[in-house]
Parts: sequence; C-alpha cells; structure tokens
Amino acid sequence: MIHASQLRLDVAAAVVVPAVVAVLAVAAVGWCWDRRWTRPVTGVVAVLSVLAACFTGANLLGGFFPTVGSLVGSSPNPGEGSVADIGPDGAGLAGTLPLVAQRSAQGLGSTLHLTIDGPRSGITRDADVYLPAGYTEHPAWRFPVVEWLPGFPGEPREVAALFRVPDVLDAAIAAHRIPPVVLIVPDINGEPRFGHDQECVDAEHGPADDTYLSGDVLDRARALLRLRDDRTATALAGWSSGGYCALDLALRHPETYGAAVSQSGYDRTPDDVVTGELFAGRQDLAAANDASVLLRDHPAPLAVLATAGADEPDERAALARLHAAAGPPVTLDEHVYPGGGHNQNAVRAQLPDLVAWLGRHLPPPLAPPAPPPAGTRLVPGPPVAPRVLPRPDP
Repeated sequence: MIHASQLRLDVAAAVVVPAVVAVLAVAAVGWCWDRRWTRPVTGVVAVLSVLAACFTGANLLGGFFPTVGSLVGSSPNPGEGSVADIGPDGAGLAGTLPLVAQRSAQGLGSTLHLTIDGPRSGITRDADVYLPAGYTEHPAWRFPVVEWLPGFPGEPREVAALFRVPDVLDAAIAAHRIPPVVLIVPDINGEPRFGHDQECVDAEHGPADDTYLSGDVLDRARALLRLRDDRTATALAGWSSGGYCALDLALRHPETYGAAVSQSGYDRTPDDVVTGELFAGRQDLAAANDASVLLRDHPAPLAVLATAGADEPDERAALARLHAAAGPPVTLDEHVYPGGGHNQNAVRAQLPDLVAWLGRHLPPPLAPPAPPPAGTRLVPGPPVAPRVLPRPDP
C-alpha cells in the first residue's frame, strides 16, 4: 500500500498531471454542455482540476510541501532521517553507541529516534536526538543542548529528513561555528496532526504541552544523556509555529533556557480553524503566552534571535511588536531576509545563519574540573527565578 508520504509534490509530474487533467476537464465541459446529467459533473471536475493544478504549481514554485504526507502531517516512519531507533525513553541507547562512535570517527553526528513519556504532563510522543561527533570520544564531557521545535503540522522527521538540520550542525561543528551540541527534536502536537495545532501551551482544559516540552522532555534527556544543566547552555529554536513555541517557552521559563531562536515565528497564539481558542476566553492565560507581553512585563536575561522574510507580512508585524516590547536584560537580535517566504526553501537557506547565532551564545561542552584547592569555597552564579504566571485549569 502506498503511503501519503511516498506521493511527491515537489516534482514536475505533480504539476503536469493535474494541468493536463484540468485542460481535458475544461474541454469536456463544452463537449458535454448539451447533456443534462453530465454538465454539472464535468463542471465540478473542471473546477476541482483547475484548483489542483494551481495548487501544485504554486507548491512547486514555493517549496511548501514535498509530499502529500507532509501536507496532511503523516508519516509511515516517524524515525525517518534517523540512523537508529532507541525505543521508549531511549532504553536502547547503549546498544547504538558503537554506531554513534563509528559515525563520530567520520566527523558525523548521529540522529536517534525514541519515544518520550511525560509523567507530569501525561503525554507520550516521538522525538529525535542528535548526538554530535565527539560525544562518545569524551565520556566525561557534558554538552550544551538545543531543543528544536518543528512547525505545524510537522513532526521530528521534518527537522532531520526535510530541513536536514543535523547536516547543518555537522558542518558548523567541523568549522567551529558552534560547539558540539546535543539536539532534541520533540513532537509538539502528536496525533492527529492535520487540523490540530496546539501551539506548545498548557491549554485550558486541554493537553499540557508546555509542561511536556519544557519539563518532561528535558528531564528525560538529562537522565539519558550527558547534558549541561545550566540555563546558559540550554536553548530553544524553531520555525513558524515552532518559532513561536521557542519564544514563548523561553520567556515563560527563563530559569531553564538562556537563548531562543524564532525563525519566521509570531508572538501570540492564533485563533483559527486549526488552532481554536486554547485558553477558553481567559485573557490572563492569553497574556501569559504572548511573547510581546512577556518581553514587556517580565524581562529576564535572555538572548533572542527573531527573523522574518521580507515577503512575510504577518511575521514582520510580529517582529515589530517584539522590537517595541524588548528591553534589558533581554537582548533581541532581529533579521529580515530579502524575499524569504514561508516555505522549506527559505528555511534551508537561513539555517546556517541561525546555527552560527546559536554558536555565539552557547558555551562549549563542560569537562570535569580539577579538584579545587583545599578550603576553596565555590560560589555559583545567581540563578534566575522561575516565573509566577497564571495556570490553566486541567
């Protein structure tokens, strides 16, 4: 059986076939015009065929959806783009480390697929983990970590197989544009995907996505992997809705994250047909998940990069609101890319810049320090207090 993710939309045939069908269907309308029962049928077929041809043509030019599966947010293999599956909560990690070491010797990181169970949120979903070259060679090192959030209706495989973020990281690490970093790519929506956009928030009477992504996922990752646990070594990044999620979660949890990248994201949750009203009319919850409001009313020592394309008016408007709201101790870097556009071609072209920015804000892996001289008192840096924000009803 052919799965939707095997039906390509980014090839010429995906445009030529609907276009030919559209031409024939339009011709059939005239041919059958005098036939009472076939006239409406051919008319409907002609309209649908023309719309399909226009959609596939625009999709090919814009690079929006490579397959039917990406359009509807489904995949027969959630581990696509990974080199091994390490099972529930990463229980099979030890068995894959020889493969990780073999790839590391070639200067390649390894993307592993797993499922992560969230005891606090009650959510269990797929995730990918990228281990950089050098992870197995330095068993005492603890690595900085980036939680990379897919857009809607994407899933972890979007980041690895479609945007090829691990390949960008391999090149950037080899060129010393970013330190060796662990990447965690959690599923931000779960199933069903299409028409089911949850925006990474703890919804009123809904899923506790914030609790899962900012709590359960990091807790499991730190128990499984050798990660630095200081906030300055923990970052968020994402595209589109994933960009909003990165901003919102970092601003809500500055005690956990020190940096965030929003690539063509926005600053507040939409209220549309695929998202709905996530806060059941509670304005306090809406404000507590509005990045511009959080920047203005709850500033924290965070480094933020927010980008938009020149051809993305909504994203540029959100960028203007963020600019107006931001102030110390937040540092907000902004970038508007020429042209741009909300599609995979723009994402891929901009990724090296985003990774380089992360490289300037993340510390290197932490090696075990030499024992301090006897009598030395270690004084840790000042922590950032957790936010006290309104909570939804379960």
